[in-house]
Amino acid sequence: MRKELRVAAYAMCVRDDRLLLARWVAKDGSKRWTLPGGGMEHGEDPYGTVVREVDEETGYTVEPVALLGVDSIRRRYSRGGGAYADFQGLRIVYEAGIVGGELRHEVHGSTDLAAWHRLDEVAVLPRVELVDVGLRLWRERPSVGRIAPRCTKQDP
Repeated sequence: MRKELRVAAYAMCVRDDRLLLARWVAKDGSKRWTLPGGGMEHGEDPYGTVVREVDEETGYTVEPVALLGVDSIRRRYSRGGGAYADFQGLRIVYEAGIVGGELRHEVHGSTDLAAWHRLDEVAVLPRVELVDVGLRLWRERPSVGRIAPRCTKQDP
């Protein structure tokens, strides 16, 4: 089984009780909202990653103002032809403020739309789990930068 690690940085941009989200387009064509951000390039600093990715996906220039936390996920998925990958995603989440630019949509990228959504309406949007993680980190601001692990069923 192939091991894969992806380190990425994301932004929680909240303004006037609205959250900035980007709509991610999966390989199967399905679309779900996510935090703007994405994968680090080799040698890139996470701070620079979140600034670059938010610009690419939304048109905004951001300034990270706080490190909210780090989330780690692990999944096993098919790579085709009977092969599987053991995937781990390390997601660094910043609180960020808009300091320039104008809202626009990404062209030829992993997202197709960027929009502000009312905080009280986010729960009904089709979204990736990262949105909920980001909201919890933003609201709870845990001192260790980590929210309690999700409950999993344990064998007796």
